[in-house]
Amino acid sequence: MGGICGAGLRRAADALLRAMGGETVRLVLPATAMASDAAGQLGLVDPGVQEVLISPVALRELTTGNLGPRRRVEFMLPASAIANQLPALGMASGEDLFNAVIGLTYGSELFHIENVVPQSFSGTVCFYVVTGVE
Repeated sequence: MGGICGAGLRRAADALLRAMGGETVRLVLPATAMASDAAGQLGLVDPGVQEVLISPVALRELTTGNLGPRRRVEFMLPASAIANQLPALGMASGEDLFNAVIGLTYGSELFHIENVVPQSFSGTVCFYVVTGVE
C-alpha cells in the first residue's frame, strides 16, 4: 500500500480552497526594473511595484481588539499557485516570495502581512495561511 503523493495533496488543497470560496488576491512586490540614468542609480526614481495574481484563495475574518488593527483577515493561499510564480520572479521558495512581499491586495483593500504559516501534510506544503491586517 503506497502513501499519498505530493502532487495529489496539492490538487486536493486547491480543490478545497476553490470550494471554500475561490477568491483572488494579489501579492504586491517591489518592481525590480531600475532606470539606467543617474537618478535611477542613486535611488531617486521609484521603480514601482508589481502584482502577482494568486487564486483560488479562501479567507476568514478574525476578531480584533479595540487597540489593535482595524481589520484582520486570514487568507489561505494554495502552495501550487505560489510555486507556479517562483520561476518568473527568480525566487527559489515560497519563503523567499513572502519575505519580498510588501502587501496583499484583496478587492480594493491593501493588507499588511502580519504572519505567514506554511501548512504541510506528509512533508508537502499544501497551502500558506497568511494573516493580513488593515
